[in-house]
Parts: sequence; C-alpha cells; structure tokens
Amino acid sequence: MSETVGLIGLGLMGRPMARNLIRAGYSLVVNNRSRGAVDDLLAEYPDVVAATTPAEVAKHARTVITMLPDSTDVERVAIGENGLIQEMQPGDLLIDMSTIAPATSREIFESLRFVGASSLDAPVSGGDKGAIAGTLSIMVGGREADFERARPLFEALGTTITHCGDAGAGQVVKACNQVVVGIAYQAVSEALVLGSKAGVDPRKIIEVLDGGLASTAVLRLRGESMINGDFEPGGRAELHLKDLGIVLETGKSLNVPLPVSSVVKQKYAELQALNRGHLDHSALLTLVEDQANHKIGRMT
Repeated sequence: MSETVGLIGLGLMGRPMARNLIRAGYSLVVNNRSRGAVDDLLAEYPDVVAATTPAEVAKHARTVITMLPDSTDVERVAIGENGLIQEMQPGDLLIDMSTIAPATSREIFESLRFVGASSLDAPVSGGDKGAIAGTLSIMVGGREADFERARPLFEALGTTITHCGDAGAGQVVKACNQVVVGIAYQAVSEALVLGSKAGVDPRKIIEVLDGGLASTAVLRLRGESMINGDFEPGGRAELHLKDLGIVLETGKSLNVPLPVSSVVKQKYAELQALNRGHLDHSALLTLVEDQANHKIGRMT
C-alpha cells in the first residue's frame, strides 16, 4: 500500500509537484483555498482525496507538504483555526516548501513541538520548470532525523537536496538565493538593453556572457524568453518583491547591510505599481526598456 501524503497549495508550483509525487507512487490528500485547482487535479487523477480544511488533511496523512504564497498563509494553515495542528499527532511531520520568513518557520516548529509533531522548512529554487521536471533545488532547515525521513519525498521533487541546519536555516538560504537571483535579473536586464541599444544582437550578448565569468542560470533559463518579451510566470514578480521584503527584514534583524538588494526590491515595487506584478520576475527587463526608450530585439 502506498504512503499517503498531504499537499496543501496547488498553485503554479504545487500542481506539478503533486503530479511528481503521484508518479513516484504516493497517494495524495489535497487542499487548496480555491476549489478549481483541486477539481482540475481530480479530473487528472481521480484517486486523489480532496479535503475541505488543513485539519482534515492532517487526519489522513502523517506527512503534509505545504506550498503557499506567504508567511501568513503558512501560519494560518499550520497553526490557525482548522489548521494542521488541530489534528496532528505525535510523530507527524509538516514539510513547508513555501518561501516565508525564517522567524515564522521557527515559530511553527516550536508550536508543533508542543503536540509532539515536527516541521521542516524546505523552500525551493528552480521555478515552475524545475517543479515540472522534478529538478528543484531544495534547501532544508530542521532536525536531521526529520530530514532523512523526508528525503524520499524530496527526491521525487528535486535533484539538489541540502540540509542547511536547524529550523529556519532553509528559509535563510532561500533568502540568500533570492538576493542573487533578483540582482542577476536586474544585471542581465541592464546588459541586454545597453548592448541592444548600441546595435548588438541580444542573442550574441547572451552567447558571450554565458561563456565567461558572467554566466548565470538567469541567462540560460530566461535569456531567450526575455529577448522574446515572454514573461509568462515561472516565478511571479510580486512574489519576488515579497521575498526581498523578507531578505531586508532578516538583514535588519542581523545588522547586515544589503544596499543592492534594497535597490532591486524598489525595482520590483515599481513593477508592481505598473500592474506587472503578475508577470515573471524577469520582467524587470521591461522597466529598463521603458527608461531607455528601447525595446530589445528591435534595433532603434
């Protein structure tokens, strides 16, 4: 008999993660704030069990994965009214794969500890493409024994799986990841607009940069789509804005100056103000294009 796993959150990342868990042989009980995503998954996999509340998920599954937008969402699902904590038993495990504040992850860990359950914070990098392919990078905070227990689940979802330390450590590493990714998107955007406006084919720019010290996954995974003006979200700009808010709050609490991260966060805030927050986080390019009065791909 296959192990039953709970999954709460069937958004851009949660849906392909659900498919990969099912392919790996797990039985799923799922919950989502809006019913449409649940119905879509049930149409594809009729054996999936739909739960009406997070607490009901915990009734059916000893291990529950959450993939949710923000700290408040995870807090509500884990320890709020009708939350997982209402039905979790000693030995149960929450694996939160959302990107949230490290302090919230530690708070949830301590709350579940009082009922004998445990949690791992296990945010991911790789976007929707990594979720679909099962090649996510997963950074994990929590107890070593819980990490080893969850390893088979992680292996169904990702390829780079790292235990980073105690509760909250996974979220700290994800914050570091978002610093580098956000700055890289801004840097690539500026480089592409600069070179293109000077008359160089942006594809040549990507080819050269990717072959040297400036090489980055941003160039390889999003360079072509940026040139084509394709900003279908693999990771939404509005969520990167949220993540950089976490970064700056964490930096403030540790007295770590993050001046460039602060500038990039302001750029994402500008994108949000222009009603482009629903676009991919690579849409920072559109701000640079606007300010330079130049669309890459069209020599002007």
